Amino acid sequence: MKDKGRYRLLRAALAVATIVCLFPVGRSCCLSIRHERQQRQLQKRKTECGDVEPLESRERQEGQQSTGLQSLSEENHDLVGWLTIEGTKIDYPVMQCEDDTYYLSHNFQKEEDKYGCLFVKSIADVETPGTNIIIYGHNMKDGSMFGALDGYESETFGREHECITFSTLYEERQYQVMAVFRTQIAENDDGRFQYYQFYEAQTKEEFREFYEHVTEKSIYHTGVTAEFGDTFLTLSTCSYYAENGRLVVVAKRMEK
Repeated sequence: MKDKGRYRLLRAALAVATIVCLFPVGRSCCLSIRHERQQRQLQKRKTECGDVEPLESRERQEGQQSTGLQSLSEENHDLVGWLTIEGTKIDYPVMQCEDDTYYLSHNFQKEEDKYGCLFVKSIADVETPGTNIIIYGHNMKDGSMFGALDGYESETFGREHECITFSTLYEERQYQVMAVFRTQIAENDDGRFQYYQFYEAQTKEEFREFYEHVTEKSIYHTGVTAEFGDTFLTLSTCSYYAENGRLVVVAKRMEK
C-alpha cells in the first residue's frame, strides 16, 4: 500500500511539473496567435480602406494621403508609415511618439504587448526625410516583427528579398538593400561606429564616412552603390551573437 501511495504521489508530482513547464509554452503560443490575428486585421483594414491596386499601377498625387493609412492613423495618430518586404512576415505599421521606448512594449491599440510595434524615434523626420531613417523592431523567436531580418545574413535570401517598401501617409518609397551587418551597441563613446546616431549628412565627408562604414562591415557585397545626395532606410533589430548585439539592414532609396 505504501508503494502505491508513493507511486500516486510521484505521478501527481510529475503531472504538476509537466503543467508548470508547459504553461509558458502555451502562453507564448497564445500570444503569438493573438499577435498574428491583430496584424492580419490591420493589414485587412489597410487594404479595404483603399490600398487595393498593385504598387506599380498606383499614382498618388503629391500631398494626397494614402486612404488605407489615413483610416488607421485616425485610430492611432502615432502611425507614420507602413513597412513591407514581399515574401516575409514584415508587413507592419510604423509608429512614432515622443517616448522612444513606448512601442517597444505596446501594440497598435496601445495595449501592453511584448511584440511591440515597428517604430522610428522622435528625432526622425519621416515626411521630409534627411539622409537616413532608422526603423526599430523586436527580433521575435516566432519570426514576426523583425525576426525575418535574420534571413538577410544569407546572401541568397538577401538577393531574393532586396526590395523594401516604406509608405508614409503621403507617398510610397522603394528601397534596395545595400548592406547587411552585425554590430554592438556601445555603452559609451569608445570610437566604435554608431549607425544609430546617423540621420543627416551635412557634408560629403559625413556621407562618405557612413557609406564606407556600412559597406565595409557588410556580411556580403550587394553591388549596390551610393553617392552624396542618396537617401537610406535602415532596419535595426537585436542579434544574439553577442551582448548588445544588433543586426542591421541598410537600403538605398530607388529612383522613381
